[in-house]
Amino acid sequence: MTDTSTPTADQPRRGSARAALRVRDFRLVWFGSLGSYTGTWMQNVVLPAYVYNRTGKASVVGLLIFAQLGPLLFLSIPAGVIADRFNRKKWLVSMQVVQLSFSLALATLALGTPPIWALFAAAFGVGIGNALNAPAWSAMLPSLVDPQHLSGAIALNSTVINGSRVVGPIIVAVFSQWGATTAQFFYFNAATYLLVIFALLNVHIPSFLPDPTQGWRRFTAGLSIARDRPVVRRLIISLATFSLLSLPYVGLFPAVAKLTFNIDEIGATYKWLYATWGLGACLGGLAVGTVFSHVDMRRLIQWGFAGFSLTMFFFALSQSPLPAFISGFFLGFAYFFTTTSMMTVVQMRLEPEVRGRVLALWFMAFGGLIPFGNMFFGPLIDRYGSRGMLLISSATALFLAWRCNITALDKKHPALSGQHLAN
Repeated sequence: MTDTSTPTADQPRRGSARAALRVRDFRLVWFGSLGSYTGTWMQNVVLPAYVYNRTGKASVVGLLIFAQLGPLLFLSIPAGVIADRFNRKKWLVSMQVVQLSFSLALATLALGTPPIWALFAAAFGVGIGNALNAPAWSAMLPSLVDPQHLSGAIALNSTVINGSRVVGPIIVAVFSQWGATTAQFFYFNAATYLLVIFALLNVHIPSFLPDPTQGWRRFTAGLSIARDRPVVRRLIISLATFSLLSLPYVGLFPAVAKLTFNIDEIGATYKWLYATWGLGACLGGLAVGTVFSHVDMRRLIQWGFAGFSLTMFFFALSQSPLPAFISGFFLGFAYFFTTTSMMTVVQMRLEPEVRGRVLALWFMAFGGLIPFGNMFFGPLIDRYGSRGMLLISSATALFLAWRCNITALDKKHPALSGQHLAN
């Protein structure tokens, strides 16, 4: 890793986002990913709304989300093995090309009135590229900074993901008023993958001694590691529960907006609501590596789940756009405040040579189970409305706030706390 910053009397705080940004290679990748994620979230706003507008069915949107995110469940483990076995730079560049190609296909289809299945096929291709990319990407990022700055790097990565949730919908809202088409948004997203490719080709990704495990055990090693480390196991299972029962509202957002707040999914208000939620998510992720960087991450996890439960409760009871905007902002904040804290604790307890395979489980739990929640709740929303789903989401998060007492778990298993890995 290369730190090109000049030492000054005003050194950034250890573990802060500012300290991570001083590292040239991390900074280059970070800015490249900001552009790419912005394009991705433009597409993520436009495509579900486009499908819901054409079909009027939350269940169909749920199937679309399964096409996009389902590959995370089935491909994350082999992708994690690849991340720990092969040249990460070459693999990551290849996966950007895959996603770029299918995004171009999606854009070309949207020039006309394509059958829904064709859109699903293109979205599925993008999802495959994302699933094969995600473990290697998350395993690569910590290697670009010193371990002491890991929390800042993870917070910044979360900020990119969620800052793009703000910028993407805003761009869509503004340019839609100027006549921009669905296809044009998809073409823009395809072009943004070039930014990441450029960044990856111009940074040094440190190598490491690969784990010698061979055969099928390479696929199951992540499970074994998670099973033997109580905190990692607890957090992955909690994240899986959170994804399945608390996060389906994200993929079903067009239906939630329409049925709960009477906000038209193709109108500007919907896009601004999505951007407001994304702004909260951005600030929540950033807060972990800035305002709260000095606080024990284990405590932040519990605070985040409790905050998510409370704000989701008020979000569910909102009757009009204004309270929906307010509670939506804090809902987004709590969402990524929580997941960023969880990711930081997990990463700090993993050696570089096994990160890819364990993080594969993370992405299976985070993204891979969300589509199943969408497929389950989608038909229920079509029949009964969305408030019931939102209240279940709130209750689940409240349970997880109690369940994720990591400090108590470390006291119960002091020899397996893994705190030394963070130093």
